[in-house]
Amino acid sequence: MSEKQLPKYIQLKQEILTWLQNGKLKPGDQMPSENEIAEQYMMSRQTVRQTFGELEKDGWLYRMQGKGTFVSTPQQAEKGRDVQTIGIITTYISDYIFPNIVRGAEAALRERGYRLLLSSTDNDKARERESLEMMLSEPLSGLIIEPTKSAEGNPNLSYYLSLDYQEIPYLMINERYSGLQCPVMMIDDEEGGFLAARHLIELGHRQIAGFFKIDDLQGMNRLKGFVRAHQQYEIPLLPENVVHYTTEQKWQKPFAAAMDMLKREQACPTAFVCYNDELAVHLLEAVRSLGLQVPADVSMVGFDDSSLATATEVKLTTLSHPKAELGREAAELLISMIEQPKGDQPKQGKLYKPELIVRESTRRFA
Repeated sequence: MSEKQLPKYIQLKQEILTWLQNGKLKPGDQMPSENEIAEQYMMSRQTVRQTFGELEKDGWLYRMQGKGTFVSTPQQAEKGRDVQTIGIITTYISDYIFPNIVRGAEAALRERGYRLLLSSTDNDKARERESLEMMLSEPLSGLIIEPTKSAEGNPNLSYYLSLDYQEIPYLMINERYSGLQCPVMMIDDEEGGFLAARHLIELGHRQIAGFFKIDDLQGMNRLKGFVRAHQQYEIPLLPENVVHYTTEQKWQKPFAAAMDMLKREQACPTAFVCYNDELAVHLLEAVRSLGLQVPADVSMVGFDDSSLATATEVKLTTLSHPKAELGREAAELLISMIEQPKGDQPKQGKLYKPELIVRESTRRFA
């Protein structure tokens, strides 16, 4: 399951931009008709017309009366590109919480007259390099970046140094690579991990299992807060109750570990703290497969307050994530970095405080 998808015209816009960037359509080529594209992508003609209008406004396409729509030449494109471009690179675009972040940013950019260029890395550092190369090939005014596997270093440092050298303002969201000094808009993940564990401890749970993705700094910090809560409340933490995994392992390792834990005859966990809501919903299936119930047998806490938190019959206790607000405020901060004199540019981002949202998936341990 995923969050509500990006608006169709944005999805189509990104698809057509991909055609232009990879040479599938060249300057001077005639675009397929609105009817052809509408039929191919199962969209309304109005959606296609809206997409064409956006691309014309941005200088990518031009229309000839009675003949159709064509790909602009570089000279035509530059002439039509009075609108400044801001790029956004995220690990994902259409999944989980990312559509909300992108929609928030897009709304702020549109209000200020900027156009948006999107790219995703699929949480792969090679894809991040490709996205940075593509963005740097554009007449770019600024860039919003979510670092890819931020806990595993920054092999693409040279591209960020290029942004600095070319004086292209950029900021990061959700986390920031160590060693970079750009502003970052992020949630206090350590505090979120602490609040999740503390909630369960205060409900009387003493065998709490934690599941954390460790190839990004968000997961590492949520784990740090989880451990801190146990230490502060002097609750012993079994090493086998802490499960760490990478992006590539997220559908197998936590599920298998949860199954093994719940089959224990001794020290069986009575509660799970999950890296995010997506994992919590996945582990909900592990609990059910053993004939157990949430929260009667196992309490569960997620993170991000995504649409998944209320998508199943068990509504998840979770930690808030600002999503659209973060996207909007990131865009507004970047615009101020672009439009203000260099010496007056803001240097700080924002640290959002998570809030515990208590729903049906946690209960007092008798």
